Amino acid sequence: MTRPAQPGPTAQAMPDDAGALFSVIVPVYMQWHLVPALLERLERQTLPAARFEVILVDNGSPEFAPPDHLPANARILRCDTPGSYAARNLGASQAKGDWLVFTDGDCLPAPGWLAGLDRAAADTNGDALIAGAVMVVAQSARPGAAEIYDVVKGIPQQRYVGRGYAATANLAVPMPVFRKLGGFDSKRFSGGDADLCRRAVAAGHALIYAADMRVDHPARTTWQEIATKARRIKGGQLRAGSASRRLMWLLRTLVPPLRGAWAFLRDRRHPLRYRLVAILVLMRLWMVELVEALQLVAGRTPERR
Repeated sequence: MTRPAQPGPTAQAMPDDAGALFSVIVPVYMQWHLVPALLERLERQTLPAARFEVILVDNGSPEFAPPDHLPANARILRCDTPGSYAARNLGASQAKGDWLVFTDGDCLPAPGWLAGLDRAAADTNGDALIAGAVMVVAQSARPGAAEIYDVVKGIPQQRYVGRGYAATANLAVPMPVFRKLGGFDSKRFSGGDADLCRRAVAAGHALIYAADMRVDHPARTTWQEIATKARRIKGGQLRAGSASRRLMWLLRTLVPPLRGAWAFLRDRRHPLRYRLVAILVLMRLWMVELVEALQLVAGRTPERR
């Protein structure tokens, strides 16, 4: 199927006093089968549809399969440059909103997601980044080892914010701030969200956590999925940033993840069996990361997805 080259329908016009307009930007690569569920959640938002637009950016999917139905406030763009951050930058360049709201094709926003952002945004002076909760949820009644690991590891967005960064699974950036920062580093395949947040904080912008601005993220269920993610993250760590930062990540890779294992063991939100399984998977993933680090040092191209 031919990909669209031109923007489609945009968000409905709204009165000047109706409040901020939000542009929800979603990069999509080989996950078009998940987009209908995302759009369904967006259509169930308690925030009026006239208050937000949805921009789906196809990032060169080998099989482009857009949904049969697009909401009136949604459109599809095409980005030929590989990488989700390049796709997000393209979406941002076509956005009409006061805020750029980033999430992923495999995320499921809660009905009050954008309303929660609207409340949080009203309490800022318009130059702060806002990160919402990301809840990793099991998909199976009896999860396997990979799914258990993903649930236990989670995406601890509040902890990330405390460290000065956030995941683009649930991140909102005022349009003027995004432009001032020059957007994401489009050369990265991983870690571009942390890089953008750190640059924003260094420039004097606050990074705020909003607990009631929540999206759910279904846990990965296979070893291949979590191993691919580990390789992609390692590529972002070892192929981007300053030389000193890349060296730091390389040295960290050589050290067994004992701190991570201890954190899993202490996390009493999960049954002991889950914690022990997660530790075993963590140690196995460390071996994957070691091999990936050696291959990257030898010149291998970083994992994209």
